[in-house]
Amino acid sequence: MAPSGLPDPWEELLARLARGEVASHQVLASWNQTAPERPSPRAAPGRGDDRGGDDASGDPSLVEASLHELDQLIGLREVGSLVREITALVEIQRRRAAHGLRVEPLVFHMVFKGNPGTGKTTVARILGRLFKGLGVLPQGHLVEVERADLVGEYIGHTAQKTREQVKKAMGGVLFVDEAYALARGGEKDFGKEAVDTLVKAMEDHRDQFVLILAGYRVEMELFLQMNPGLRSRFPIHMDFPDYTGEELLQIARSMAAQRQYRLSPSVQRRLARMLGERRLLRGPTFGNAREVRNLLEAAIRRQAVRLVRQERTSRDDLMLLSAEDFLEGGPA
Repeated sequence: MAPSGLPDPWEELLARLARGEVASHQVLASWNQTAPERPSPRAAPGRGDDRGGDDASGDPSLVEASLHELDQLIGLREVGSLVREITALVEIQRRRAAHGLRVEPLVFHMVFKGNPGTGKTTVARILGRLFKGLGVLPQGHLVEVERADLVGEYIGHTAQKTREQVKKAMGGVLFVDEAYALARGGEKDFGKEAVDTLVKAMEDHRDQFVLILAGYRVEMELFLQMNPGLRSRFPIHMDFPDYTGEELLQIARSMAAQRQYRLSPSVQRRLARMLGERRLLRGPTFGNAREVRNLLEAAIRRQAVRLVRQERTSRDDLMLLSAEDFLEGGPA
């Protein structure tokens, strides 16, 4: 036998394996116990591969920061619980690998279902950083695309555009917003080619990126039913419910505080009424947190117009948003 470069005990153990005196799983178990620092598969993060030389060994501080950021999101308790399940599973699979136990391949491709402004993109961005911290992805960046970024205008163009977006997402997360739009054009539409190209990329680059398909709940369910092979490729489904009225007010207070503005109680009552009216008027297209942000930014502009006429303004004047800054029925 040619020298293997291994220590003498390993030379002897390999020789015994060749003679049939020990089983291969016994050799593997011994290797796991004496060399736990070796690169391991994705199910036990820390894999070293050809993804640009980034350190994929994991970063516990990044995991902690990502989970903390997730906990700060309003109204997403169930989403947070599912993310913690994923985090725990990755860690336990790592420990199993260290003990030479069987490790199941982990698939993290996901479907996000919910109306606009319910936090889907925000959670996807946090997941990218979390997966980097866990050692699942080496970079953890987010590439956000929609139909126009994937679908071309002639035969072959769609596959090329889709592959380019997948390439950008290597080592991170590819987030396809309103993914159901890829199936809206009929049999001759190039959207199906984009779906097929994404599926092929999932197979060819199995552990190298995470794909998230997102959109309205009903439309995403229909999309998955029309493409039966897709559902089994996306084992993780997250539901993003609409925010309650109180949750929207919490979001408004948080957004204002981040910008160093303050909402008086009377302003909050007016804002609650405005948001309720918009929800009734717009139905499923109601923008949730996005609606809050638009109203707040419009109020900040109106406050600026109101205050710029004054020769002197106090710190409190500059921070306080008054009821007159929120115009009911106005555009946002």
